[in-house]
Amino acid sequence: MEEEPKVLYVQTHGVDEPSKAATPFYLATAAAAMDMDVAIYFTMHGPTLLQKGVADDLTVKKGGAPLARFIDQAQGIGVRLLVCQPSLDLNDLQMEDLIEGVEMIGGAAFNDLAVESDAVISF
Repeated sequence: MEEEPKVLYVQTHGVDEPSKAATPFYLATAAAAMDMDVAIYFTMHGPTLLQKGVADDLTVKKGGAPLARFIDQAQGIGVRLLVCQPSLDLNDLQMEDLIEGVEMIGGAAFNDLAVESDAVISF
């Protein structure tokens, strides 16, 4: 039996750059729909996108769908949302500040995921 391809997206941009917010969710959702094992790792300013309530009001373009829709679609199809612990500190965030379903991992776990992935794509 063939193993599912693994794709790891890395999101470094946060609420300060909404035009760069939705693409990782969109691509990850598409990859999961193609039966791939998919995760998005939020580092640097990326965790700010995962704050409770933020994605409800954040749009990529004026009049566009809120980021929350893209997040819900991704989580609904099985995309794992992973957050970097030091990046939480960088942005003065705690796990309690984030939406449901986010997992915290450290640098070693991220490196393992990257090595085991068939593709690592960074935004």
